[in-house]
Amino acid sequence: MIYSGKKKSVIPEDSSTIFHFHQALRSLVRACFLLWQKEKRWKVNEPGENYSPLAQGSLSDGEFINPILVFQKAFGEYSIKDFEYYISVAVYFSLGTYSHTAESKIFVPYLHLCKMLDASYLILERGIQKKK
Repeated sequence: MIYSGKKKSVIPEDSSTIFHFHQALRSLVRACFLLWQKEKRWKVNEPGENYSPLAQGSLSDGEFINPILVFQKAFGEYSIKDFEYYISVAVYFSLGTYSHTAESKIFVPYLHLCKMLDASYLILERGIQKKK
C-alpha cells in the first residue's frame, strides 16, 4: 500500500512475490465473503475471559466480540468485484512508477482488508459452531 500511493517509486520485491500477495488477498476476500453469506448458520465462539487487548488489533469492541460485523460492513460498502479491483490496482501501482489520483483512492478498501485479516484471525483462533 505504501508503494501504491507513492509517486516514482517501485516496490523492491520480486514481481512473483507481489503476484502471490495478490492471490492471497483475493482468496481472503472470497473466504470472508462466504463467511458473511453463511453468518445466519454459524456463530463465532465468544472470546475467553483472559484475552490480550493486542488480539483486538484494528477492530472495535463490537467487532472483536462478533468479527462477522467486519464482513457485514465491508461487503455493505463494496462488492467482491470492487475488492478484487482495488487489490489489482494496488498491485499495479506497486509495480511501476505511476501517478494517477483517481486510482490512488484505494486506502478505504485497504482498511477493510486489514480489518478482515484481524477478524479472520479471531475466527480461526476462537473457532465457529452451528447456530441452534
